[in-house]
Amino acid sequence: MYTAKPKTTLKAKQAQDAAKVKVKKGPSVEECVARRDFTGAATILEFNVKSDDTKVEDKRMHLLWLAYCYFHLGHYQRALDTYEEVRDPPEDVFLFRACCMYYLQLYKEATKEALKGPSSNPLQNRILFHCAHKLGDEDKLLVYHQKLSQCKEDQLSLAAIHYLRNHFQEATDIYKRLLLENRDDIALNVYVAMCYYKLDYYDVSLEIMQTYLQAFPDSVIAINVKACNQFKLYNGNAAKDELRALTDKGYNIENNDLVNHNMVVFDDGQNALRTLPQVVD
Repeated sequence: MYTAKPKTTLKAKQAQDAAKVKVKKGPSVEECVARRDFTGAATILEFNVKSDDTKVEDKRMHLLWLAYCYFHLGHYQRALDTYEEVRDPPEDVFLFRACCMYYLQLYKEATKEALKGPSSNPLQNRILFHCAHKLGDEDKLLVYHQKLSQCKEDQLSLAAIHYLRNHFQEATDIYKRLLLENRDDIALNVYVAMCYYKLDYYDVSLEIMQTYLQAFPDSVIAINVKACNQFKLYNGNAAKDELRALTDKGYNIENNDLVNHNMVVFDDGQNALRTLPQVVD
């Protein structure tokens, strides 16, 4: 499930181009986002939003971009709060807010919010599809399933539901087909690798995941999956060595519930009483 990048207006684009000419220090927001440096982009945008020199229309665009960055950083509440600050928001913002609510596990609220958005946007159906699954509403799940198209985003959504319902072979088949059709989208390798892990093909999962890690060596999700494969193939120490690469780069694994949980598993339950209650909460 995704939120879309804000559309830059001509006026805002001209202002950004002028700013780039005047100030050539550091990258632009678009350059940061292209590199998936959402922290850097958010830092620039936070400054722009607070600046007294920012015009109303520019501030509106900055807020939309800032919410987008927060969402991709996993700061879903901050993204939701930021979307609420946008004056006269476009209709699609209802869908973006619904995405935030979904990841905050507010499935009923996400459903209501998504229904306020434009039905012409396929994202609405994907949100409702996932919410129906989380709420255990099989009748609505079937309705939204039938509305899915063969487009890449809809098929990714379908594959994700298969994965969440433990239909790993069905998910694998969809991801592999999409990978053949979209060879440049290397993120699909992560999904395929996760499926192979669930199917107990740990060595195959490792090989596929390596393709993604060569392009994005700092990916927390990819490193975590690699660590899980090492744990299954070898032992906990081999898995911890993989995660140690994150801490060596300054990443605080205690801020990630999934990685934190896996460290307990890799350590044969050490620190379980301290770590797991926080994860459950």
